[in-house]
Formats: sequence, C-alpha cells, structure tokens
Amino acid sequence: MTGRSDAPPPGPDDGSDAPRSDPEASSRLARLLEGDPADLYENAPMGYLSTLPDGRIVKVNRTFCAWTGRAPGDLLGTRLQELLTVGGRVFHETHIVPLLRMQGAVREIAIDITRIDGSLLACLLNAVELRDDDGTPLLIRATLFEATARRRYERELLAAQRLAEESEARSRVVQKVVFDLAAATTPEDVATVIVQRGRAAMKARGAALVLVEGEADDPRGVPQLRPVRSDGLSAGLLRRLREAAGSRLALELVQGLRSIVLDARLRADQPDLAAAMVADGVTDLVVVPVSADSKRLGVLVLARGAPGRGDLISLDEPGSSRPPSPAEVDLLWTLGRQAGQALERVRLHEQTRLQGERAAFLLEAARLMADADDVSETVQRLAGLVASRLATVCAIELVTEQGLTRAVARHRDGARQPLLDRLRAKDALLRSPLHPAVRALREGRTQWMRDREEVRAVVDAVAVDDEFRDLAEQLELTATVSVPMVVDGRRLGVMTFAGDRQRPLTAADVEVAEQLALQLSQVLDKAQRFELEERTSHTLQASLLPPSPPDVPGLDTAVRYVAATHGVDVGGDFYDLVRLPGEQVSLVVGDVVGHDITAAATMGQLRTVIRAMSADGPPPAVLVDRLQRSWGLYELQRMATALFATLDPATGGLRIASAGHLPPVLCGSGRAEYLPVRPTRMLGAPPVPAEEWAGELPVGATLLLFTDGLVESTGADIDTGLDRLLEVAAKACAGDPGELCDRLLEELTGDHRADDIALLALTRR
Repeated sequence: MTGRSDAPPPGPDDGSDAPRSDPEASSRLARLLEGDPADLYENAPMGYLSTLPDGRIVKVNRTFCAWTGRAPGDLLGTRLQELLTVGGRVFHETHIVPLLRMQGAVREIAIDITRIDGSLLACLLNAVELRDDDGTPLLIRATLFEATARRRYERELLAAQRLAEESEARSRVVQKVVFDLAAATTPEDVATVIVQRGRAAMKARGAALVLVEGEADDPRGVPQLRPVRSDGLSAGLLRRLREAAGSRLALELVQGLRSIVLDARLRADQPDLAAAMVADGVTDLVVVPVSADSKRLGVLVLARGAPGRGDLISLDEPGSSRPPSPAEVDLLWTLGRQAGQALERVRLHEQTRLQGERAAFLLEAARLMADADDVSETVQRLAGLVASRLATVCAIELVTEQGLTRAVARHRDGARQPLLDRLRAKDALLRSPLHPAVRALREGRTQWMRDREEVRAVVDAVAVDDEFRDLAEQLELTATVSVPMVVDGRRLGVMTFAGDRQRPLTAADVEVAEQLALQLSQVLDKAQRFELEERTSHTLQASLLPPSPPDVPGLDTAVRYVAATHGVDVGGDFYDLVRLPGEQVSLVVGDVVGHDITAAATMGQLRTVIRAMSADGPPPAVLVDRLQRSWGLYELQRMATALFATLDPATGGLRIASAGHLPPVLCGSGRAEYLPVRPTRMLGAPPVPAEEWAGELPVGATLLLFTDGLVESTGADIDTGLDRLLEVAAKACAGDPGELCDRLLEELTGDHRADDIALLALTRR
C-alpha cells in the first residue's frame, strides 16, 4: 500500500475545502497523501509493536517510545510483560496469552503501561498472532491506544453509578422506615423501627434510642435520659453515656450529629465511658439528634467498631478522621427527623387517648354524683372512684359550722387504708395554716407539691407528733394537689389528690382534679341550697296543710298528701274538709299551677279564701262563681284547678262543681266509676257560669277526690292512668277509706314522682 489515490486533485468546482487559488498548497497536500508508509507507522497516533511469542519486542514505533519515555534501543529485546504493572503481568499470563492461543487475536484489552518515570499510561490493547502453516506461533503484532481520558470517563461513570445506587439504597431505607413508623402506636414501636433500620443502614455494632424525660432545656433541673430500645449495646455503656451527658445534655443535643471517638482525650476526660466502650468493642459512637419541630426529644446512638483507631473522628473536631460520609450524615439526619415526628405523633395519640379516658372519668364522676342520694354518699363514692382510677389517695374536706372538717379519705391500696384512717383521726392537721388544704382554701387557688422532698417538708411543718410523721412516711406519698371548692365566693371545701412512685401526678392530673373539684363544688352548692329549701318547705307545709279532718257522724274519712320527689316537699296541691251549718260538710281538692314555694304560698292563700267563702254554706257552683269573679281582688299569683262538693251525711245528698279539675271516683260493691261532673274553666281564667252535678252517696260507698299527680306519669298518658285508677279502686274499695288511699298510692305511684298527690276519701256509714 502506497497511500496513492486515484481521485483527481481538487478542482475549482468539486466542493473541496482546499484553497482553490493556491496551487502550492494543493501540491503539499498531494505529497502528504502519498507519504512514506514507514513515516505513517512511526508517527501514527497509536503505538505499534511486534513481539515474539514469548513477549520480547522486536519492532516498535516512535509513538510508543514517546509514550513510555524510552528509546527504541531500550525497548527492543525487552519483554512486553516487563512494561506492565504487577497486576497487569498476572493478567497478561492468565488472560491475554491464553486468548491469543485460542482465538489468535484479542481486542480492546485494558492494560496499564509503566513509563520510565514510574507513572502509568492507560491503554487499550489490540493484538493478532501470526502462525506458520503448522499453526506454530511466529509473531505477535499489537496496537495500543492511549485511553487516559476514556478511563477517567469510565471511573466518573462508575462513581456516578455508585452514588445513584447508594442514593437509591438510602431512599429504600427511608421508605421502609416511613412505612414501618406509620404502623407504630407506642414509643417502643418507634424505637424498634429506628434502632433496627439505623443499625442496618450504618452497619453498626449496636444501636439504642434514648429519650429525654422532661424538657431538655428545662432550667429547673437536669433532665433524665431513658433508653427505650437497645440492640448490641450493654446497659453499662448506656449508663456511662448518660452519666457523661449529665447537665450538658441540652448542649449535646443543640450541637447536632456528633461522633464520640475512643481516643486519648476521651480516655482522659471520660475514663468510665472509655472503659465501657473498650469492653463492648466500640471505637466510636455516632449520636444522632431525634427532634420534631425544633423540639429535642432524644438521641439515636450508633456504636461502630473497626480494626484500627486513628480513622475515627474526634469528639471536639468532627470530621478529622473517619466521619460518616455526607450521604450517611444526610441519612442519619433523616432518620432522626422521622423518628421525632413519629414520636410526636405517638405522643399526640397517647395524649388524645388519655384525654378521652379523663373525659370518660369526669363523665362517670358526674353520673356518680348525680345518682348519689346525699352529700355524704356523694363524697364517699367520689373519693373511692378517684382512688381507684386517678390517684393513690383522695381526701375531701368540707366547710362546716366547726370549720374545715375531713369528710372522707380513701387509699387505693386497702392494706394501707388503716394508716390513712389513723392519719385522718389527727384533726389538728387541718388546723395548721401551713397545710396545703388550708392554704388552698385561704388563697382560693390550687396547691401542687411536685416531689417527695416538698411533701416531707410540709409534713414536718404540720406534724403534731412523731407518730404523725411516721404514718406519713409509711404512706410514701411523692406529690399532692389540693384544689379549693368555691362557688360565688363561698368556700365549700377542698379536694386533695396524692400520688406515689407507682402513680405520680402529672399536670394533666392536676387539670382533672380542678375540673372534678368544680363539679363537686356545684353539687355541694345545689345540695346546700336544696337543704335550705327543704327546711323552708317543711316549715311551710306544717303551716299550710290543714289539720286532720274533723270527726263527722256517719262518715269515715281519710286524707293523704305525698310530695313530689323533685323539688321541695310541698307544692300547690291541697285538700280540705269543713263542717258547715246544718250538719253538712264541704269537701275541696285543688291543685295550684307550679311546684315551688310560690305555688305553696298561693295554695295556702286559696285554701283560706275558700274557707271564708264557704262560711254561709253556698252550693258548689256558687262557690266557683264567687272565686272566679273575685280572683283579681285577692291578687293570687297562680291559676288553679279545684273540685268543690257538699255532702249531707244523713241523707247522702251530694252536690259537686269542678273548676277545671278531674272528676271524683265513686266506688263500692266491687265497682268504680267517675261521676259525670262537667268542669268549667280553671280558677284565674276568664269566668263562665259553673255547672253543678247533684246525686247521692249510697251507704257503704266511698267517694274519692284526688289531684292529677295520682294518675300522671312520664311513661304513659293520663287516660291510661285514669283507667288504672278505676281498676285498682274497684278491687280495693272495701269500706275503709284509709286502706283505699294506701292501696292507690302503692300501686299507682313509684319511688320517683314528678308532682304532688292529694287524696280525700270518705265512706258513708
């Protein structure tokens, strides 16, 4: 091959880039294209060499000599293997030579050539083996291409691929952590996930999640560290780590992700921690803050171990030795944040659950107080509920005429109740101005003693004798909260909760105690007001209800008055039996609208007015008309219904008029019926003429006048009650009006009555 071309030299219109107006340049180009093949071999852009089958170089071009920095004479006779690195020589003998023997050629084999200055030249080797007719190797011709840029590109490509793989691996770790943390419901669940995943991601010898008890930067004291989960770390190492942190915990957390290296400085500053690390085979500890929304919750501790020392970072100068890589640091920060967010979510869930339990507790306490019959039962049952569900001890003191008196004190542990009872017997305790209950009542605000030392100080201050101190010490109370019960400025008493080591008191417990004390104070206030109204009603009842019916020849009479179970003991129902001139008797049963003191007062006025108007013995209809026309004159405050009757015992003559009242019952001989009395409007309404019924009360029959409380109930309509009244009256009417009244009350009324009941029954002999 001579390099000669059959193409004509560039012409003016052939589109060539050669200068068209320079014949000399065209001539030079032609000479280059027809250059000497030997020059092309010597100065080619790649290295050429020929070797014998044993690798000795017998021919080499100038380019390869320039690459290696050697003269041709230095290379001729040298074996190609001697120009390779140690690894390259092994590769030449184990791969290149066998391939040449089997295939006769190799292509693009990466090898490194050692230059004369010791540096390496990256090359790609192409070689063919020439053989004789018998297949015996004669010569090897090789071509080498300089591949430094290509190698650098490949390394960068591999590095990028490794980074992508590591990033993908970290993403998978984070995804698994997020997925696992989503199912966590307790701090222990969070700790299990973050310890196991963090340890695996860092290939650590051990890991532990340590949480801060209380606020990390609380100025009132040193916060405590609580290991929640530990894998591969001994309890001794964690204890030494907590001791080493001490009061510097807040500073440690603020400084962020750090490494504690087992070096000379650590051995000098923290010998106990260093010894524990040596015992566990740990060379450095990586401390990862666990936080959420800038709130420092604790740390994830990762223990690493390595064959050598010196490759670990320093405690004071992070990054000077073998720190976690930037990718690992980023992963650890992510794990710390994920753990913190999961812990906050779990704590929020736990707080929500506890709030639900406290709300349920307060609801149960409200129901308990609503079901109690009196104040004594209320405080007894409430103290028992608190001691069983909320605190270790519950004591309630009430303000009485004798001062602050302890009403009840209950202990959760029945075995310790006698100790509390003996302490309760020392009433001098409540007279001390330093006692928290006394202070709470005097100052009108909650008194919270948070720790046992404060409790002991108060006990020493109020103790009446050594026995008192001994009893208080045996109870082992660690905290108390005393809440005053005050309504409209009136001091009603104090509620006190106490806790021990097994059941400490928290701020949430204090809040529940205050809400419970508020509920109890309202109950006490209502109970005291009700007691006052009850005493007033008893007095009013005694003065307003008529005396026992007078003896009337020819008649057996019975009256009953039963107060409602809601409200005061007297209301607007009334009855009366008055002897009139001419041996007749006047019968009245009425019901003033309402059920309170005003209704009772109106009833008393109305009964007096009716007696006055009945002095001349008017017929019942006339009496109704008189009351209707003069109602405004008497300025009675409530309307009323009433049934008026006159009876002649000798003849049985009976006349009845109704002012909006239920008709009377006539019963006897196993039968009972309502008399057909047509009612007019109730008293206090615009007047209309009253209608009067006239008839006879047979001998042996019983006439029953009643108010609507006997037949009305919340579970049935009044018609059902009226039918039931006839049914019972028919069976119970045996000539004794007293037995009839008792039987009616027994079968028609229950323990809870919404209205008063007045009965007037008489039997003609």
